[in-house]
Amino acid sequence: MRIYIGVIAALLLGGCASVVPESIRSAAGNVQIAQVREQPQQFRNAVVRWGGKIVSTRNERDVTVLEIVGRELDSDGRPLDEDRSLGRFLAKVQGFLDPAIYKAERELTVYGHVEDVVERSVGDYRYNYPLVQAEQIYLWKPRLPAPRYLYRDPFFYDPWYPWGMPYYRRFPY
Repeated sequence: MRIYIGVIAALLLGGCASVVPESIRSAAGNVQIAQVREQPQQFRNAVVRWGGKIVSTRNERDVTVLEIVGRELDSDGRPLDEDRSLGRFLAKVQGFLDPAIYKAERELTVYGHVEDVVERSVGDYRYNYPLVQAEQIYLWKPRLPAPRYLYRDPFFYDPWYPWGMPYYRRFPY
């Protein structure tokens, strides 16, 4: 009997555990993307936790470089779903990341340190990207759309509730 109680307690407590790494959940400094773009030397090697939506994934010889549009993060470290950009940044991850998985419009949170500022173009505009050497990344699952509930008239009594209308009507008018 004690074994059953121990197993049930372990299962219940295991359900409370988060799969999001602690480095992603905990806030790391208050360094903003715009601050690093303006004063790159001052924030070199600063520890950051930034997130946003992936724009592109480029695999190089030993690393993968992700271009990300920065968004504000919620308390768990997930990027907020809003149309406000904090700026763009590059995340350099050791090893290979599959571009089919890490594709555009996926949400990602990066924990690492600022390595440098790299100048690249967005269209014809020259843009200074803060380059983050990622120590930990977390790819968030896609957001599910909110369920739509049909409005029901509160003053209408449905005589067929909960089964719905019959297959055919007795009187066609």
